[in-house]
Amino acid sequence: MAQPVKLYVYDLSNGIARQMSLQLTGRQIDGIWHTSIVVYGKEYFYGQGINITAPGRSHHGSPLNIVDLGATDIDKETFNEYLEELREQYTAEKYHLLDFNCNSFTNDVAGFLTGGSIPDYIKDLPTDFLSTPFGAALRPTIDAMYRRPTPGTTPTQVPTPTPTAAPAMPNPELVGSILQAVAAQAQQGTRTPSAPIVSNQSTDSLTSPLHPCNNSASFQSLIRSHKAVVAYFSNVVTCPPCRVIAPVFEDLARQKGIKTGGGAGAAFTKIDLATPSGQALGAEWGVRVMPTFMFFLDGKKISEMKGADATELRTQIDLLLFQAYPPHQHTSLSLPAMQALSLKPILFTQAPALDAVSNKLNSFVDSATWPSDTSMSAEQVKRVMSTSVLPYLKSRFTPPEALKNKLPSANATLLSSWNQATATLSSILPPESLFPLVDMWRLALLDPAVGTWCAANPSTSPIITLLKVPLTKSTIQQCPRPYMLTLLRLLSNAFSSPVLSPRLLIDNLRTDVTAVLVPSLLHSDPSVRTAAASLAFNSSAFLQNLRVEAVRNGGGGGAKSDIENEDWEVEIVSAVIEAIDREKESEDVVHRLMASLGCLLRLSPFYETQLNPLLEVLQARQILQSKLAAGGCGEKGVQKPEVRKLIEEVALKLCP
Repeated sequence: MAQPVKLYVYDLSNGIARQMSLQLTGRQIDGIWHTSIVVYGKEYFYGQGINITAPGRSHHGSPLNIVDLGATDIDKETFNEYLEELREQYTAEKYHLLDFNCNSFTNDVAGFLTGGSIPDYIKDLPTDFLSTPFGAALRPTIDAMYRRPTPGTTPTQVPTPTPTAAPAMPNPELVGSILQAVAAQAQQGTRTPSAPIVSNQSTDSLTSPLHPCNNSASFQSLIRSHKAVVAYFSNVVTCPPCRVIAPVFEDLARQKGIKTGGGAGAAFTKIDLATPSGQALGAEWGVRVMPTFMFFLDGKKISEMKGADATELRTQIDLLLFQAYPPHQHTSLSLPAMQALSLKPILFTQAPALDAVSNKLNSFVDSATWPSDTSMSAEQVKRVMSTSVLPYLKSRFTPPEALKNKLPSANATLLSSWNQATATLSSILPPESLFPLVDMWRLALLDPAVGTWCAANPSTSPIITLLKVPLTKSTIQQCPRPYMLTLLRLLSNAFSSPVLSPRLLIDNLRTDVTAVLVPSLLHSDPSVRTAAASLAFNSSAFLQNLRVEAVRNGGGGGAKSDIENEDWEVEIVSAVIEAIDREKESEDVVHRLMASLGCLLRLSPFYETQLNPLLEVLQARQILQSKLAAGGCGEKGVQKPEVRKLIEEVALKLCP
């Protein structure tokens, strides 16, 4: 009789991931998932080895979700034999929060019982997490938590994440404590005290991306879900060549395995032919010689290698990665002017006379007609601004000399009340009366705490509120100059926050920012155009940083982050080229626009398919070169040598 198979899903973070993931990573992660298999009236999970309990009676409590995986016709005795076989692989000392965890176990068991796999959102969570700058920065800390010491050496203390390792990481002590708590929760379980942990060199390298595969279903899932896969079939017990090549394979997995931060690599897996399930998998793939290596690209086997030739193995892996991630054509170009560009954001840091700004805003509040049904009265708004916001801005941005090394940061209470006042003011005051408020937020966004708070509240942040003001006009040109100027400077300053920056370039917020940016590049006022060019540069420089990091991590032309968006890049490139063509007055604006264009084009994953044809249609090379001629920008054209070199380089090497 068929037995139902259920997947119990728990959140090891107890809701913390849902609350803090956007703030910490710039991406919404709803949970740190722990899973178990429920079948034959028992719950099976991996932590301190393989554990068995009554359903819902483990230390994890009640499951957050129950997923129906189907049914199995395998009898309980056969399953128990399979489970005993797995116990040799799923031991307590092999556990790793990212690489070899409870979900690795349930995916294997699901494959054995039903031929299926656990949901992708659970399997792919480590990859999703590590693809963020925050996750990449935490990788060494997580690895250190699971690295067993070599016998005879002193154990290394697990390091606390540091701000220098992850500039986007607020409160490293909190992050460290959360990690330890999640790890402890994941590995709790029954354990025999008399069974000591024995360090095993063959498993000490689990921090390399070795994916366990114990049956056909898990192997098929691996090759379907990864662009490049290297599979190693061996039996180190009976095969001396296997023992020789094993450390080479594990070292290559460390060097060329799945990379983070937008890079690329292969998924490495090792199939143990000493086990019955490994033998069955080897027979399925026609393995007759040990060791055998198979190489998969886009789910298809492209080559095979037999024997323990380390040089040939390296060559085959390099060839696989070259085919999977061919190098971007721009990596072979000499671009000294582009490489000399500082990719740090352009910021507007000058602090105004804050008392004068506050008085100006108060005068606008006093002169406005205040509806009776607003969430805050005029007096409440003025009280928040004068007793909370103004003292904070003064203490941080115009502090006495003696206090410059002890600058305060905004707290959530202050920001929430200020945000409420901002929403109220923007619904009552006309745009020409709001620029003092915008200028205060422009300054505040230089405080890392403010950027982090805005990133954690993307749908209700003041950035959204203030962006909507000009978008209610039929054209941006109708919005008062002071408002547009301060808003563009505010958006530029938002890129000072590594946590907030990616939020500005995804989803609805990107749409609103773009709707303000594009027409502002053609504004009649030179100061507004300068601020718009600064925002364009900050956006493109952020992308360029991601691409350079991806290339550094081994990614090729096909590797792109979640932030890359084909339609958006086409729109911005078109707008920047038009702005360059029209800019006849300011060499500074041309410089910023040229730097923006170079950053948008260089290493773009859409260069060959979209941007290159677009540049030809727009005659971009001719437009750029016209800036060097008389009348192109000023009477004599662009004069600064560094700007001329940048124009020539982008025109001749990045434009067809």
